[in-house]
Formats: sequence, C-alpha cells, structure tokens
Amino acid sequence: MQVLDEAEWRRRTAMHEARVDSATTAHLARRRDHRKHPVEDFLFTYYSFKPAQLRRWHPGAGVGLSGGAGSPHGEWRFYAVEDDVVGVDGEAFTAARGDTLRFVRDLLVRTAGRPARFGCFGLHEWAMVYRLDPSDVRHAGWPLRLGASGTDAVVESHQVACSHFDAYRFFTPEAAPLNALTPTRESQPALEQPGCLHAGMDLYKWAHKLVPAVSSELVMDCFELARDIRALDMRAAPYDLRELGYEPVRIETPEGKAEYAAAQRSFSVRGQALRTRLVDAIDAVLPHAVTSWADGSSPGRGLGSRRGQSAST
Repeated sequence: MQVLDEAEWRRRTAMHEARVDSATTAHLARRRDHRKHPVEDFLFTYYSFKPAQLRRWHPGAGVGLSGGAGSPHGEWRFYAVEDDVVGVDGEAFTAARGDTLRFVRDLLVRTAGRPARFGCFGLHEWAMVYRLDPSDVRHAGWPLRLGASGTDAVVESHQVACSHFDAYRFFTPEAAPLNALTPTRESQPALEQPGCLHAGMDLYKWAHKLVPAVSSELVMDCFELARDIRALDMRAAPYDLRELGYEPVRIETPEGKAEYAAAQRSFSVRGQALRTRLVDAIDAVLPHAVTSWADGSSPGRGLGSRRGQSAST
C-alpha cells in the first residue's frame, strides 16, 4: 500500500474540492434559483451522484492516509484504520459490491475490445422527439432547429443505428422500430462499443458507483469527459441552443457529419484510457476477477492488449 503523509493527502483533498467546486457552482446556483439548463444539469439529474458526494475526496484502493485519527475517512463506510493509517477496506467492499465490480469490469473490457463505430451521428436525440407533439418534447422550452416536420424528415432519411440501451429506451414509439438494433439491458455487454457517446458518458456512472475503491481523481476525469460529451450530444441534437452559446453541429449535412465523427473519435480515445484506469482500479480490490476474454488473458493485460479487436461475447 502506498501511504500518503498528512500534508500530502490534505493537499490533494483541497485540490479536489476546488476542482469540484468549479464544476458544480453554476448548477448549485441554478438549483437554488429553480432554474434549469438543458445541457449542464444532465450530469446531476440523470446520474445519481450528488455534488456533495462528488466533493468528498477518496484516495482509492491501495492508498493509505497516515495520521488516520485526523482524517474523516475512518468514519466513512468501506474504510478501515490500522496503526494510524486509514485506507479502503477492499475485502469489505468486495463482499458488498462484488457483483457490481464483476459486471462493470466485464462490460468495460468487452466494450474496450470492440472496434469503435462512428456512423450514428447523434440521431438518438432526434429519435427521442420523432413525431412527438411539441408539448411532449423533453426540452420543450427550446425550439427545434428544423421544426417538427424537418426533424422528422431527418430521422426518416437516415439509418438510425443506436447501440446503447439507455439512449434507445427514450426513443418515441414511432422511432424505436426504425433503429437497426434492439438494445436491451441484458444485451448491453454484447452491444456496447467505444465510439458511442453514451457509453463514454457512462464511464462517470461506473466510476461513482465504485467509490471509494475508485479514486476521486479518476471519478472527476470521468465526470469531465461526460460533461464534454454532453455538450457535443446537445449541439448535435435537434434543439436550437445558440442562445446558451452552443453552436449546432448540423448532422443533417455532410460537413456536420464530419465534424461530429471527428469529435466522437477524440472522445473515444479519452474513453478508452479511462476504461483502462477503471479496470485497474477494480482489479485492486477484485484481484481474482474473471476475464471475459476467450483466451484467458490476465486482467491487467486484457484491456490494454485487446483494444480495437473483437472480444468474445
């Protein structure tokens, strides 16, 4: 175990709190004023991790804090104190969250091992408003760039190919049959692929679900990727959000498709690096994790060596 002296872990705590405060101040102010933001509030409303939880600094499994008596961690769940050093109790965490650890690990490894696809062009957001009455649209306070009929025409003139269940489940009843796939919760590990924007955003979900085994630095790196992806997601959506400073990515045009795919590729690279780090964090508390690779590669090598290749499903 790496042991941080008290000065160092307090320094890291302060840095983390400042980083979180910068990311959450605007949301908290809007919440106090009962104002909504269609882009920036998503990470606090769709995902279940509250700003106060995000602000708590966790060193992650395998890191101890000296001067444990002066640390609040000793009072938190899944921590243990020994000889004035406090750290994550990996055995207790695995006993309580073992099924989640194994599911997330398998999903991340399988996703990372598949070729990324960049041809969806964000049409999931368009499918979520397809043929809806304007009053039923999720962000009804914001106009559709092309109007209702123009939005429907974009959906009808493209092949919708969404692989992510948690996006697909919000398709309108008329849009769902137009999708090339029929994702389900059960088929998620078999369909998730690293080019998907929602799979990239969900790295934040998997990270915060595995706190405190996952370090707060990694959680925030996942948060920032999700925040950046969300901006692209809504810029490519059918809504006109220019009043909020979001210039549209016009995916109905060849130029817009190229812009979207280029950003998607960049996010995929960032997401793959975070998947590697998340699997390493899981393996720190689940050393005997069963890999999903058909050839039985070891956990640490499996994700790194198989990136971009097909995984067994």
